[in-house]
Amino acid sequence: MNSRNRRRLGASSRSATKKWLGRNVLIVFILLLVLAGAAVGFILFETEKPQVTLDKDPLFLGSPLEVQLQASDRKSGIQQVAIVLRQNEKEFQLFKKSFPRRAWLSKAGAGEIQETLTLDVQQAGAKEGEAKLTVSVHDFSLNGDLQGNATIHVFPVTIDTKPPRVHIEHAQQYIMPGGSGIVVYSISEPSERHGVMLDDAFFQGYPLPDGKKRFIAYIALPWNSDKPEQMQVVAEDQAGNEGNSTFSIRFKPAKDKKDRINISDGFLNKKIPEFQESYPELTGTNLEKYLFVNNTVRIRNAEKIAALSSNTASEQLWQDRFLRMPGAGRAGFADQRTYYYQGEAIDHQTHLGMDIASTARVTVEAANRGKVVFADYLGIYGNMVMIDHGQGLTSLYSHLSRIAVEPGQLVEKGEIIGHSGTTGMAGGDHLHFSMLVHGIFVTPIEWWDQHWIDVNINNVIQ
Repeated sequence: MNSRNRRRLGASSRSATKKWLGRNVLIVFILLLVLAGAAVGFILFETEKPQVTLDKDPLFLGSPLEVQLQASDRKSGIQQVAIVLRQNEKEFQLFKKSFPRRAWLSKAGAGEIQETLTLDVQQAGAKEGEAKLTVSVHDFSLNGDLQGNATIHVFPVTIDTKPPRVHIEHAQQYIMPGGSGIVVYSISEPSERHGVMLDDAFFQGYPLPDGKKRFIAYIALPWNSDKPEQMQVVAEDQAGNEGNSTFSIRFKPAKDKKDRINISDGFLNKKIPEFQESYPELTGTNLEKYLFVNNTVRIRNAEKIAALSSNTASEQLWQDRFLRMPGAGRAGFADQRTYYYQGEAIDHQTHLGMDIASTARVTVEAANRGKVVFADYLGIYGNMVMIDHGQGLTSLYSHLSRIAVEPGQLVEKGEIIGHSGTTGMAGGDHLHFSMLVHGIFVTPIEWWDQHWIDVNINNVIQ
């Protein structure tokens, strides 16, 4: 082969190589474009749906309802959330919030949002009756005809803007600090929450078992209460509408009763080891430990008793008067006690029960039928039993030497629940008996009196 032919062959080979390289580069470029397009498409047209929830199930809407809305999207981010009410071919926009796009090839919006909002159907113009509440969220995906992925929840709701009507059938005529009473009433429609308000104190109402849709609320005033300024029965229906009706009570002031308690070293030496066993944090002298128990531990005990009294049975478990243990009264309800040590006043507390003494370790009986909710040691009360009598009423028995019942046990009136003793802050063998109405200590004298119960409760109900 001559040199000219060799040059022609070499040129032809180089040309073919260039064409091959060009074609391959073009293919690679096209593949890269396809891959890039696929990646962009995968990002921009992702198909994962966002999530949206409300913290309440809005079956009824009436008064303004505050709800917590939570939305999330793990891919493109949240573009818009909205709540629309549809009724009789009309739409009412209750809430709408849109977010600007922050990027194209990365997350375009927030992955999670939380909104506290108020659904006000009255302001929106909705009418009484059935409707549908639509909660929706869209993300920033271009999927779905460029509208984004969407999650939509539809709730059938009832629009109710009328408050329940409250009719008071009977209200307590007289009450004093530490006294009890009842209010009987009826409501025009089912209500989620109803009862009596004495200023800021709420007393839950319970149905009477007569089939007439009447309710009873037991009320009480603390031992140091003034006359309530506002007295009313309130009822809130399922849509949040609140109705009320006011009443009045004649207020009887109570007389102060003072008592002096002398604290001796012998008493401290006897009691502090008992308290130290249950409260190892006690430090200092015996007197300092005693003051800690009589104040800090007393407060803890009161909180425990309030919690035990806050969730009573809805039905009336008791009947007629409560039994009083035979024996002499040693201390009365709401006695103002000043404590003295070596002739000097060291503390002041209020005695919220009745002390009754008979013989040592005498049997203690349930004052009325009920369910035991506490049977254990509790600080200043020593060995203590609490019985739930239903509808906000509880009784308390303390300083026991022995407990004969267990929590959850149903006891009958007169059934033995323990024996008197000297546990807790007791100087001698006796029973400390208390009555509580919705966690408020009240005088037991009223509940021991059949005439008082007949006039103020039984005759009214029947």
